[in-house]
Amino acid sequence: MPHKLDDAERRAWLRLARTERVGPVTFASLIARFGSARHAIADLPRMAGRGGSDNFVLPAERDIDLELERLAELGGRMIASCEEEFPVGLAALDPPPPLISVLGHGHLLKRDMIAVVGARNASALGRKFAATLARELGDAGLMMVSGLARGIDAAAHEATLDSGTIAVVAGGLDIVYPPENETLYRAIAERGIIVSEMRLGEAPQARHFPRRNRLISGLARGVVVVEAAERSGSLITANYALEQGREIFAVPGSPLDPRARGANRLIREGATLTECAEDVLAQIRPILGRAFREDERPAASAPPDRTALEAEADRVRTGVIEALGPAPVEIDELIRQTGAPASAVLTVILELELAGRCRRQPGGRVSWA
Repeated sequence: MPHKLDDAERRAWLRLARTERVGPVTFASLIARFGSARHAIADLPRMAGRGGSDNFVLPAERDIDLELERLAELGGRMIASCEEEFPVGLAALDPPPPLISVLGHGHLLKRDMIAVVGARNASALGRKFAATLARELGDAGLMMVSGLARGIDAAAHEATLDSGTIAVVAGGLDIVYPPENETLYRAIAERGIIVSEMRLGEAPQARHFPRRNRLISGLARGVVVVEAAERSGSLITANYALEQGREIFAVPGSPLDPRARGANRLIREGATLTECAEDVLAQIRPILGRAFREDERPAASAPPDRTALEAEADRVRTGVIEALGPAPVEIDELIRQTGAPASAVLTVILELELAGRCRRQPGGRVSWA
């Protein structure tokens, strides 16, 4: 059940989330194992030592306090995935981002959303269509979400400042990117909402954009791709939407325009061909207001016996390490090959990851770091 974090636990959540080698999967595993971020943090150096590291470093508590103070000065706040205010779409992800920082009108996160994304180097017609589509979807009651990039994203945001728009950014909330969208950024912060899972002061880097795209699709009931070249970021967003069980829409374009190839391929692969807002609404209306997925969380249980769990992990550690390699392997395959209990294999992987010797890959896979 959702619950409010007290100040001490909120700081501990942020400190754990900002710890190097602790991604969303590891974060969720640690909270499940220890019951709180404070207890997890206290045991991290020992667990990393079991994985083979003797130099595990936690973020300084003062740095965490400074980030929260700076966020408050901006007028923003932080919402944890366990809290009632956390967007239901993101809460349904497996795993959800541990925390998001928000700037603007937080109540907008409760509305049903649709994402409109596309090419940065969009055509004039593409921008016009994106604006018209976004405006009509907004007028129909949907909150618009996009990534504040130039081109299609910016056109969709500008068209929905009155009806409601959310910008998910790839850097800290205090970093405006791209710089030419500063006026738009300020308008969204004043009239809509800006969302990020990155620390303040963090400039966007290439590796951050897939994480941003995962949040864009996660927030929305569906993703509309207006223009997208092959191997574009918009197609990454569409792929996340597919994995998350969201609806996918694509606007057809000329086969002579490279910016249309990605969207045309999505249509061939089953995306809803979209020529107007009604094409989107016909698919979206039946699911508005419904849960994103059935609640599959098990009933609350006592934390595992860590002594027994670690003893079993010690017994199977050598086999798990030998089965790992530079090529990613599914964790289920590791469990099958080693014949070890899943809990013991997951413990070994967690310890190796904290030690920096193992890296999680997409699709529930792991490899050597």
